[in-house]
Amino acid sequence: MKQSRILIMGAAGRDFHNFNTVFRHDDRFEVVAFTAAQIPNIDGRKYPAELAGPLYPNGIPIYPESELPRLIKELHIDEVIFAYSDVSFSFLMSKASMVVAAGADFKLQGALPTMIKSKVPVIAIVAVRTGSGKSQTSRKVCRILRSKGKRVVAIRHPMPYGDLVKQKIQRYSSLEDLKTHECTVEEMEEYEPHISNGTIIYAGVDYEAILREAEKEADVIVWDGGNNDLSFYQSDLTILVADPHRPGHELSYYPGSVNLHLADVVIINKIDTASRPGIDLVRKNITAVNPRAVIIEAASPISVEDANVIRNKRVLVVEDGPTLTHGEMTYGAGHVAARKYGAKEIVDPRPWVVKSIADTFKKYPHIGTLLPAMGYGGDQIKDLEETINLVECDSVVIGTPIDLRRIIRIDKPSTRVYYELDEIARPDLNDILETFLKKHTL
Repeated sequence: MKQSRILIMGAAGRDFHNFNTVFRHDDRFEVVAFTAAQIPNIDGRKYPAELAGPLYPNGIPIYPESELPRLIKELHIDEVIFAYSDVSFSFLMSKASMVVAAGADFKLQGALPTMIKSKVPVIAIVAVRTGSGKSQTSRKVCRILRSKGKRVVAIRHPMPYGDLVKQKIQRYSSLEDLKTHECTVEEMEEYEPHISNGTIIYAGVDYEAILREAEKEADVIVWDGGNNDLSFYQSDLTILVADPHRPGHELSYYPGSVNLHLADVVIINKIDTASRPGIDLVRKNITAVNPRAVIIEAASPISVEDANVIRNKRVLVVEDGPTLTHGEMTYGAGHVAARKYGAKEIVDPRPWVVKSIADTFKKYPHIGTLLPAMGYGGDQIKDLEETINLVECDSVVIGTPIDLRRIIRIDKPSTRVYYELDEIARPDLNDILETFLKKHTL
């Protein structure tokens, strides 16, 4: 029987997971290549033989997605698997059209075949879009569970941008572990808040191996999703975070719309800053698609270290990178804080951006007057530092989930922005988790 020749379109995360769970040990298929998108500097590598298994003694090459039509023809690809997240339906179908025109089938992997079964209960935190508020939701879920005496381990969606073999299983319990594993800014933004919150967190590449390690020290595992991707684990409780600043996206972005179908609980976040029509539309869409889901309305109130650094000042606002880039937001927590605390002006950083930061603005022109905290490696972190210090402003508003001053030198007055989840009415997360614990006799 002829093997099907497979190419997996990805972004160093879901693509590797789909390979590991569906294709790695199945000799009916030959995964010929991966392509890479969204994340810089990950093409031109290989998925290594040490992780790919005995069917792939030479590993699997990773190419730029821009080469996809050529690869389909030259590598005689039968089937292309789409395996990355936070894309519009129109974008998804434009890729499908390209693939079909080049002569291959186009496929989306089913949710269940890629979800690994855990020996302990799993709570999955997912979203409709990047930047909806998964992080503060995950932190609050972990805090509540720990307050009830439960051993909680968070497992974060992958961000393996370095040595994939070394990153197979990563465990973080202290800030020193961030240095040990040579984390990028993007990784630190996700791991550091959990560590500071007192939660052990795992990440890496091989998510079955990661799960088996995490199970040894957990009563409950919290899946902390990335972008708007699906959970990598079969979930006993799925909590979806929706964003009324982008009403309608819960129906038109993949795979966030799949999460809406799967959700047990939907949190409509940011109601303190969103419009009532936007909130009402999101609620209407949730009810139409998934009437069984419990809906919780929540705010993400903003606070800062020092409002005087903002008030009547010309400020540079630095925001979470993925939220502004493929998340397509034109503002974030830093922008909200600058307005709330009376900034005189939000300074446009574009006249001063350098090197890879300038490239980011070319790729994502919608970003506008905010600075995304891009840091996929040491060189880009240096470019970010240089850009911040070149901008002619009075002070810097740090709207990222970590304190950038810990990893870069900022030569101007600066202040951090903080935001936490605050449910508005009952039922709230405490009620939901009480029911969950009783159901699982924990």
